[in-house]
Amino acid sequence: MPTLDLAYPPRGAHSRVIVRRDVLREVGTRTARTTGAARALIVSDSHVAPLYAPAVRRSLARAGLAVSLHAVPAGERSKSAAQLARVWDACAAAELGRGDVIVALGGGVIGDLAGFAAATWLRGIAWVGVPTSLLAQVDSSVGGKTGIDVPAGKNLAGAFHQPALVLADPVVLATLPVRHRRAGLAEVVKMGFAVDAALFRWCERNAERLADGDPGALADAVARAVRAKARVVLADERERERGVRTALNYGHTLAHAYEAARGYRGVLHGEAVAVGVRFAARLSCAHAGLDAAACARLDALLDRLGLPRRLRGVRMRALAHAMRHDKKRGARAVRWVLTPRMGHASVPRPLDTRLIESALIGFGARN
Repeated sequence: MPTLDLAYPPRGAHSRVIVRRDVLREVGTRTARTTGAARALIVSDSHVAPLYAPAVRRSLARAGLAVSLHAVPAGERSKSAAQLARVWDACAAAELGRGDVIVALGGGVIGDLAGFAAATWLRGIAWVGVPTSLLAQVDSSVGGKTGIDVPAGKNLAGAFHQPALVLADPVVLATLPVRHRRAGLAEVVKMGFAVDAALFRWCERNAERLADGDPGALADAVARAVRAKARVVLADERERERGVRTALNYGHTLAHAYEAARGYRGVLHGEAVAVGVRFAARLSCAHAGLDAAACARLDALLDRLGLPRRLRGVRMRALAHAMRHDKKRGARAVRWVLTPRMGHASVPRPLDTRLIESALIGFGARN
C-alpha cells in the first residue's frame, strides 16, 4: 500500500496520501504531527458520523486536540451554500484559528464541502481528508479540488486547496452499500480508460472480484487509482487551459449535466460517470479515431461491474441547460474530452450541438 508525498511548486503546497488498512486508527497522531493544530473540527454526514466519528474523535483527543463535530445531511444536496455557511458557523463555535484543522470524514460530498470551508475559513486553514467511500478514496480525495454546487450547475463555486494529509483506509469500504461501492468503481474505470491503460487492463482481469466487493481487490484498486491520479495532478495542479489534468474530466461533461438535470436525486455520481464515459467513448469513436474494439471493451467492463448504460428520467432541454453552465465549457461551446486510444484522453474540444443532441436521444434522453 502506498504512501505518496505530493509537492506542488511553486506555491509550496504539500499533501501526504496514505493508503493502508487500519490507518483510520492513526488519524489523531498523524493529524497532530502533520498540522500542529490545537483544535480540530470534524465535518461528516448523517450516515458516516454514527459509524466512524466517535473513533476519530477519540483518536484526535488522545493526540491532544480539542475536538468538535459537525454533521450535515447525507447526500449531494449538502454541497450547497447554505450548508457551507453552517460549517463556517461550526468553525466559529469551535474557535478554529489559523493554525487549526478541519477533518473531512466522509465521501466526496464531505471532502468537497469541508475542503472548501477550510480554503475559505480565515482565508485558508489546514484540512485532513479521511475518505470513507470508494469514490472519494480513488478520486476526489487527491488533487485539492474543493467546492459546492449552485443552482446553475455542479462545482461552480470552489477552490484548489490541497489537503495536508489524506488517510484512505480500505477497511471502511466494507460498510458501503453495494450500489455505492459499484458506483465508485466507475471512477477507477474512467481513470484507466482516460489516463492509465494498465489500470484498465487490471480492472478487466479483476472485474468479478471488484463487483463482489473483495477486500483485497478493492484495496488494490484504491492504491492503483491514487497513483494514477497523483501522476496527473502533480503535472497540472490547477487544471490549466489545455493542461493534462483535463483528461480526468473524461465522461464528466455529460455526467455532471445528468446529475444537475435530475436535481441531484436518484442517480449517484459514479452511475452518472459510467453513462458519461460510455457516451464519451462513442464520441471518441466517431470523432477522435478510437478503435471500436476499445469502446466494446469499456462497455463490457462496466456491464460486468453492474453499472448503468443509459440516461433515465431526464429531458434534453434540462441536459442542454446544464451543459451550457458546466464549469469546463469553453468560451462559446460545450467542450468534450475525447480519446484517440485507451489511456490517452485529450484536451476538450467543441462538437456540433445537433450531433450531440441526436446522440443523447440514442442514450435515453427525452425530448
